[in-house]
Amino acid sequence: MAKAKAPRRTLDSYTVKHINKTIKAGDCVLMRPADQSKPSYVARIERIEADARGGNVKVHVRWYYRPEESIGGRRQFHGSKEVFLSDHYDVQSADTIEGRCTVHSFKSYTKLDAVGNDDFFCRFEYNSSTGAFNPDRVAVYCKCEMPYNPDDLMVQCEGCSDWFHPACIEMTAEEAKRLDHFFCESCSSEGQKKLQNSHATSRHSDTKVFLLPCPSIQHVLYILPGLKVTSMSDGYQGGFEMPFILSTY
Repeated sequence: MAKAKAPRRTLDSYTVKHINKTIKAGDCVLMRPADQSKPSYVARIERIEADARGGNVKVHVRWYYRPEESIGGRRQFHGSKEVFLSDHYDVQSADTIEGRCTVHSFKSYTKLDAVGNDDFFCRFEYNSSTGAFNPDRVAVYCKCEMPYNPDDLMVQCEGCSDWFHPACIEMTAEEAKRLDHFFCESCSSEGQKKLQNSHATSRHSDTKVFLLPCPSIQHVLYILPGLKVTSMSDGYQGGFEMPFILSTY
């Protein structure tokens, strides 16, 4: 006769003794990888359970994947602290937890005054079997038509409100930081007129350069791997004030 499985109970919280930190369901944590040469794994705790005596504590987790761990690999627009919330669930010993961390929303991350070692951000959910992302499209910016990477400096055109990488407009980062005004090539003629009018009324204006902007959705979309667009109705249902281009890479 098979031995009955020992009952386990769910814990509201648990103090990880070797780091002296208390964790609970919903917390994000760093977990020790089997290969010590790799960075710590990032996970979200779904449930904590222990045996009847409160020992042998296990955590049920949902893994975050780094871009290089995904099927498509790391791409130019992925931030250095970007992770994807995957559909990969697992059970691990609580002893493998190395510390707590914070996985911010994309918008919240771009508003941080300083990014710490334990700060990450997530803007996609990731299907580990198919390599599909949700959402499956994001806005792109600049002449290079790439999604926004919060690690990169960008400048905003005062005419069309699009954002540009300094290198894409033949400018160094230091030159971009010194800008008081910027108009892209398409808006430059109209922009010069606006500048002349503004100088006539005031010689003082705010700098239009942002190190960590949070651009709003513009008129170009970046289609992520796995997406098949068969008609314009497959796009956003709310409509746009301007026409948009579907770009694939």
